[in-house]
Amino acid sequence: MPNLLTNLKITINEKLYVKDPETSELGRNIIKNSILLIDEIGFEAFTFKKLGEKIQSNESSIYRYFENKHKLLLYLSSWYWSWIEYNLVFATHNISDPVEKLTIGIKIITQNIVDDISTPHIDESVLNRIIISDFSKTLLTKDVDEENKEGFFAVYKRLINRLIDMITLVNPTYPYAKSLASSVVQGSLHQHYLKDHFTTITNLSDQDCLSDFYIHMIKKTLL
Repeated sequence: MPNLLTNLKITINEKLYVKDPETSELGRNIIKNSILLIDEIGFEAFTFKKLGEKIQSNESSIYRYFENKHKLLLYLSSWYWSWIEYNLVFATHNISDPVEKLTIGIKIITQNIVDDISTPHIDESVLNRIIISDFSKTLLTKDVDEENKEGFFAVYKRLINRLIDMITLVNPTYPYAKSLASSVVQGSLHQHYLKDHFTTITNLSDQDCLSDFYIHMIKKTLL
């Protein structure tokens, strides 16, 4: 993706952290290495003790930033969806044609992610792998309704609502814009997961066609 965030600061719900990790070198180091460690060993095996060993810091120092690893995953997910949203807004704000705007929006959401050099402590390509494999773990919990009320998924929902607006501009009479938009966002993660683990049930394993697939499906549906 283009380098778009040089002069922007992503704001995360304050209830997701004890201390804002962006305010210190240690905090940024925690974010950077938590992404790398989760990608290396998986979220289930990830602990603050292991992260402390990786960054050569006491486990207690990590708890000064995050209450637990679930809140950390929610933080990383919110950061990721905010980054996608910023890219979506910048890529489409000067586009007047509704079909072209929707097409670009789908590409932003579904394309392969590369690292953004303007965020040196976060490798978006690695974070994307975590979102593909672990974002559902933030949703499929007993506390999801309460966490939703707390605004922990506000950015995720806001991104989907932007896509809903784009769909409605293309076809105001289409009655399922919300379901279609959320299916694109969540479905793109699922298709990438299938590509890595269940190659016989997705065309994505044979070719880089995810954006083309969703653009084709939505145009056939709306036009």
